[in-house]
Amino acid sequence: MRKPNLSNTKQASTEKSKVLAPAKDLATLEAELAEQENSLEVNLEDTVLRLSDYLSAVDMVIKQTFNHRVWVKAEIRNLSSKGGHYYFELAEKDDDGKVIASCRGNLWRFKAARVLAKFERATGMPLDRDLTVLLKVSAGFHAQYGFSLTIEDIDPSYTLGDLARQYAEMVDRLTGEGLLHLNQQLPTPFDIEHVLVIAPEKAAGLGDFQADADRLASTGACHFHYHHATFQGNHAPSEIRQAIVSAQQQFQDTYQHLPDLLVIIRGGGAVGDLAYLNDYELAALVAEQPIPVWVGIGHERDKVILDEVAHSSFDTPSKVIAAISSHLAQLVTQTLQYQAQIKQAAQRQLNIAEQQTARQLSQIQSQTIGQLTALQKDSDYAWRSIQQSANRQVKQAARQTGELRAQIQASAYQQLSIASTYSKNHQKTIMQSTQQQLIQARRDSEHLRDMVLLHRPSRVLKQGYSMLTDEKDQRILTSSVQLYPEQTIHIVLKDGKAKAQIIDIKIDKKPTESTESTESST
Repeated sequence: MRKPNLSNTKQASTEKSKVLAPAKDLATLEAELAEQENSLEVNLEDTVLRLSDYLSAVDMVIKQTFNHRVWVKAEIRNLSSKGGHYYFELAEKDDDGKVIASCRGNLWRFKAARVLAKFERATGMPLDRDLTVLLKVSAGFHAQYGFSLTIEDIDPSYTLGDLARQYAEMVDRLTGEGLLHLNQQLPTPFDIEHVLVIAPEKAAGLGDFQADADRLASTGACHFHYHHATFQGNHAPSEIRQAIVSAQQQFQDTYQHLPDLLVIIRGGGAVGDLAYLNDYELAALVAEQPIPVWVGIGHERDKVILDEVAHSSFDTPSKVIAAISSHLAQLVTQTLQYQAQIKQAAQRQLNIAEQQTARQLSQIQSQTIGQLTALQKDSDYAWRSIQQSANRQVKQAARQTGELRAQIQASAYQQLSIASTYSKNHQKTIMQSTQQQLIQARRDSEHLRDMVLLHRPSRVLKQGYSMLTDEKDQRILTSSVQLYPEQTIHIVLKDGKAKAQIIDIKIDKKPTESTESTESST
């Protein structure tokens, strides 16, 4: 350790500035600290320390005060490894999740392998961030790297207890919010036709599930829709939640209805890997699903929180597909039983109906013969009555037809006479109106002809005006905006034309009335 160098300050009489005194050795510093250890209000206003000296003194105090190892409870906020050494970011949070204390921790290489192996054997999971651990530490301070804890050992039993406590708190919270058994209250679907499957991609458990599912799907009895997410690591809960939401939305957009079943499966693995699935937000989302959720996580003794909230829980993915197959097989068996029962009931009803039909047919035949005889008599009488009535109506219609024909002819002659008179009067009116319009049109034509003759170019030129055209005489120039410097133009006069070149152009901001009318006529 570097010895701290202390120096006294001296005030200059004129500048009142501080000047560093010769550094003191370690023995002198220790003596001064021993003399002043009972007083916390030491007057150091006249003493200036170099930073390295001050930090070395802090290091000495920490080593003298915290020269023993203690057990400290902390949460791992971050964990990294380099060259066999492990570097921790440790923190303590209050009940609101706010960090109230934090520092660095170091687990050196010569102890790391033993400590981490013991932790993993006891907990079944690797040491990772977001775990609360009980660490055996000693305090250390370095003038360049600051304060840190040197980790000597980790108690795995505390972490297991903390995980169990978090699990129990999660169950209590889900129970208090009415979510723990919410999905279990949904009825098992009568027919499982569409199944959403959430599983890790290319996992062995998914392969076992899919082998049986493909055989079931080949019969057309059930259809499986696979979506993948990671089931291990800190990001596992959020990825599984996202997979559930996106899978449901995609299915809803495609089929316009909900699937019959949601299956979440994962093959066997370390107990610690399953701990990532103990997430409240994930459990709440599964509990609130509008369809039954079947979970098949590859474990036998330990449960994850998804087992608690799911509609049905199975030990392995293979047992999930077996349950689906069993349900469909039972449905088919029940359907065949119902079919046989319906067939027997239908046959009984057919036999009874056949007997009743035979009796009713016999009764109808006897009744029909009597009714046919009576109807034949009634029909003969009705036929004679109809013939007589028809003859009378024909004669009456003949008389009425003659009278109507005479009336129609008289009315038609009268309408023709009125129409002829009206047509002649209308013809006279049209002729008079047409003659007046022709006279007026002739007058307007003569007036327009006079106006055109008055404004023809040759007459305007004779009155002393001139006309500008472009170099090729293809268009008449009527506005200054059509001109540009060094432009060649023609000036047309009444008795000839002259060629000119534009030297300068002046444009009026407000054109005169005559200019506007000229441009408009052009």
